Amino acid sequence: MEQYKIAKRDVRGYPMGLSKIHGGIHFCVAAEGEVCRVLLFKRGEEKPVQALSFPEEYRRGDVWSMALLGEEFDGLEYCFEIDGTLFADPYGRRFTGREVWGDLEHPSRILRTPVEFPEFDWGEDKLPQIPYEDSVIYRLHVRGFTKHSSSGVKNKGTFQGIQEKIPYLKELGITAVELMPVNEFSEVIMQESTPGAPYHVDKPTGKLNYWGYGPGFYFAPKASYGSGKEKTPDLEFKCLVKALHQEGIEVIPELYFTGNESPAFVLDAVRFWAEEFHVDGLRLTGAPPLELLGRDPYLSRIKLLAENWGGISGGKVKHLGEYNDGFMIDMRRVLKGDEDQMKALAYRTRRNSADFGLIHYMANTNSFTMMDMVSYDMKHNEANGENNKDGSDVNYSWNCGVEGPTKRKKVVELRKKQLRNAFLLLFLSQGTPLIMAGDEFGNSQSGNNNAYCQDNEVSWINWNLKKTNKDLFDFVKAVIAFRKAHPVFHMPKEPRIMDYLSCGLPDMSYHGVQAWRPEFENFRRQLGVFYCGNYGKKADGTRDSHFYVVYNMHWEPHEFDLPTVPKGEQWHVVFHTDRNEVNGMYEETAGPAAEGKRFMVLPRTIVVFMGIPSCYKLRGCQ
Repeated sequence: MEQYKIAKRDVRGYPMGLSKIHGGIHFCVAAEGEVCRVLLFKRGEEKPVQALSFPEEYRRGDVWSMALLGEEFDGLEYCFEIDGTLFADPYGRRFTGREVWGDLEHPSRILRTPVEFPEFDWGEDKLPQIPYEDSVIYRLHVRGFTKHSSSGVKNKGTFQGIQEKIPYLKELGITAVELMPVNEFSEVIMQESTPGAPYHVDKPTGKLNYWGYGPGFYFAPKASYGSGKEKTPDLEFKCLVKALHQEGIEVIPELYFTGNESPAFVLDAVRFWAEEFHVDGLRLTGAPPLELLGRDPYLSRIKLLAENWGGISGGKVKHLGEYNDGFMIDMRRVLKGDEDQMKALAYRTRRNSADFGLIHYMANTNSFTMMDMVSYDMKHNEANGENNKDGSDVNYSWNCGVEGPTKRKKVVELRKKQLRNAFLLLFLSQGTPLIMAGDEFGNSQSGNNNAYCQDNEVSWINWNLKKTNKDLFDFVKAVIAFRKAHPVFHMPKEPRIMDYLSCGLPDMSYHGVQAWRPEFENFRRQLGVFYCGNYGKKADGTRDSHFYVVYNMHWEPHEFDLPTVPKGEQWHVVFHTDRNEVNGMYEETAGPAAEGKRFMVLPRTIVVFMGIPSCYKLRGCQ
């Protein structure tokens, strides 16, 4: 075993962590104490083969630097020690000791970083750089996405498992995947010491931190998300990013910060993921220093998503995104027919900041799935072991008459109708729509709205539901394609509710049961929205079609006036959520024409009309 020597030269200018230098390697670590050492191990051995103290003369504040000279470092791993206490490299890019998910036998093992510098061929990889208004985000958990036996992939619960599902993602039509935390974290939840106890209890609770929120190592992809014996998660994650980019799909990992990290450390971590892994954006949760990150010029062209950016400017390129529950709360209340929600419906369908992206969803991790949203009135978190006291008590859900699973035909049909309504509420709104993995085919968590510790079939996506609820999947796929095809539903800026093109119609207008007379009294549960196609330009430069969307969220039918369509056109139905026999949708040029000037809209129903030139109904007209 080669014995390594410390280089006798000032090496304080190198970056944190491990670096390769001419003739050896370099370590740099921050630690408060008097004596700091690096411990070198042979892979798989418990005792270090060499321990070297950082030279005091190369210390700057609490940052220690050291260069080791040598030619052969293969098979070595390292960790650090400060005043006798071992700790892993906070900047480590890969760790051994976490290869097995949920390892309850070695929960407190000090992680060690391999001394390695793997190369990766990015080829001509290029970030798709899809604008917010053209994006459709798909949020998933790496393990839960493919761990179920029905997933049909070889490498279940891994980065490669997602890669195997790329054809499915393409078929669905999404443009970006948001990944719940993929950096190295401890999924084993340990018992907390009782206040005043004379010792620390270092014992697993038996529960797992399935989601991954909490302290972690922010420069290394999670080892147990790798596949195969070698477990090279860093390379496998790069392969996943590269493969998704080749299909025009963006990658947006989530980084959770506790607030105990220094702002400089957080900035290093976020920049690292952008540079090292070519990610298209990051969702920043917990307590990150948003002002520092939002103003960083290095990050000014990748998507940064956070709950609220306050007064931070988005810059010339719209790259900051607002990501919170506001849309979900309002639109769930609209869906279930709560009182005084039509102003919220008008606001949410229109809102689209010119400075920030707006991420909209009907369901997210810390809430009911969309199927559970229409199947449960109350949360059912008993399996979490907290007496059903965890998770939100306010879900704005409605079970359609029966709590939980049922075979009652009318209830099942109403739930499907409400789901069709929910997806139209989402995808016909300006901003950026986001769906949770599995919601497109009715994934359920059995009423658990806080499945943070459920590493089982509660949280794993059951792919058998794609066949069971094929009608819902086909509907969602069609709505995504419809949104993409019609720019009036995803404009770069918020509609101005005025005729600024002098074409005779405003870009967007609101209506009640009488055309051009919107009604926003607190008892109203119906609204019409007219979209003028002149304000939406398609990729080929032609204008979009005119659309009239009627929302009747009341439990009673209402007859609506139909605004006059421009000369030579006729209103035709393209979506009608009450029509079970056609799964709530029609081909754009094959839907039934609206006869007369009024149209009866049934209870809890959304109808989308499209202005189609009359010649389309004549033989031979294209």
